[in-house]
Amino acid sequence: MTDSFSSLRINPDRMLDTFNQLALIGATGDGGVNRPTFSEAHLAARKWFREQIEASGLEFRTDGAGNHSAVLTCKHSNAPTLLLGSHLDSVPKGGRFDGALGVMAALEVLRTVKESGINLRLNLEAIDFTDEEGTHLSLFGSSALSGHLHPEDLKNPYSGRENFTAGLARSGLTEDGLFQAKRAKESLAGYLELHIEQGKRLERAKIDIGIVSAIVGYGSYRMSYVGRADHAGSTTMEDRRDAGQGVAAFILAARETVMRDFPNCVANVGKIEFAPGASNIVPARADFLLEFRSPDEDQLAKLDATLMTLAKEKAEQFGLQLIAEPLGKHLPNLMSTEIQEAFKNSCDDLKLSSTVLASGAIHDAQSLVDVCPIGMIFVPSVDGASHAPREFTKWEDCVNGANVLLQTVLRLAAG
Repeated sequence: MTDSFSSLRINPDRMLDTFNQLALIGATGDGGVNRPTFSEAHLAARKWFREQIEASGLEFRTDGAGNHSAVLTCKHSNAPTLLLGSHLDSVPKGGRFDGALGVMAALEVLRTVKESGINLRLNLEAIDFTDEEGTHLSLFGSSALSGHLHPEDLKNPYSGRENFTAGLARSGLTEDGLFQAKRAKESLAGYLELHIEQGKRLERAKIDIGIVSAIVGYGSYRMSYVGRADHAGSTTMEDRRDAGQGVAAFILAARETVMRDFPNCVANVGKIEFAPGASNIVPARADFLLEFRSPDEDQLAKLDATLMTLAKEKAEQFGLQLIAEPLGKHLPNLMSTEIQEAFKNSCDDLKLSSTVLASGAIHDAQSLVDVCPIGMIFVPSVDGASHAPREFTKWEDCVNGANVLLQTVLRLAAG
C-alpha cells in the first residue's frame, strides 16, 4: 500500500453516532436491545440502515433473503465484490454490540473509502445478513447467499411454520424468493467480519485484536435416560433407577473430562426435562440436549466418541437405558491464511497487538467458507459478556477494530 493509504482512518465520531442511533432501536432500557429477526424493532433497524446508506451516497441493495447492503462499486467492469459485515438482529434481550458493531464498522469503512476517492479493483459491499441468531433459521441470510439454504430447511423452522411465514410476509419476502439470493462464486472476492469476542481471552491477555483462525465445529444430540418411576419417599436411594441422577452425573463427568482431556473444547447440556415431573416421584425419564464444540476436526470426532462412551457408562452405573439421537454435526471452518496475514500486517502498521485464536461461537462467515476466502477479527469483550444487556466493548477497541478492517480492505481491494 502507498503511504496515503496506510494513513487513512475511519471517522470515530461518526461511527459512534451511527452506532448509538442504532442502539436506540429495540432498546430495552438496561443497555441491551431486543431485535429478534422480523420483529417490529428488527424491521425498524433495517429501515434505518437503508436510510443511512442512501444518505451516505452509497447504493442500497436487498435480495430475496432480505439481506440489506450498502454497495460501493469500482470502475472496473465485472469486478468481483469484497463483502464485509455482520447482522442487525439480536437474541431476545441481547446486547447492542453483537453483530451490530460489525455492520456499523463495515458501513463506516465504505463511507471512508468513498470520501477518500481511492481507486479500487474490487467492489465493496457492507452487508447485514438476515437472522444470524437463528430466531427462525440459524445463519439464514448467509446460507441463502452462499447457496446452502434448501427447501427442506423451511419445513421446520425454530419458530414454527406459522411464525416463520408471518415474518416473511411482514418483510415482503417469499419462500420461492429466498433461493434467488444465491451468489455465483466468481462474483465474490472474499468476506471480512469484525465481531466482539464474546469471551475473556483478549481482555485477560490485554491484546487489542484477535485474528480468527477457525470457527469451531460442533455436534449435538437429543438424549434421554430412561429409568423407573417410584415413590420418592419410600424408595431407598440404592433401589432407585433415577434418570435425574444419571443426567446429573453425566453433566459433571462431562465437565471434568473436557477440562482434563480436551482443553480447547467445550460441552454443554442446555435443556433438561424430567418425567413424570413431580417432587415426590423418582424421575422415570430425563430428556436433555447435548452440544459440544472443537476447533479441530479430529479432536471433534474424539470428543464425540468420548462423550457417548461416558453417557453409556453413566447409564450402566444407574441402571438406565440410554437413547441418543444425533441432531447434526458441523466440521470446523478454517479462515483464509492470506486474509489472516493481511489482518496481521494491518495490526502491525496500526501499532496494535494481535493474537491468533479460534471462534467458539458460530458466525455468518462460516456459511461462505466454500464460496470465497473468509476472515474474521475480534475486539475485546468486557468481562467476556455477550447475549445479555451487560455486553460491552470499550469504544477505543471498537475503533481499533474498524481501522484494522479498513486497512485490510485497502490491502485486498485497492488498485
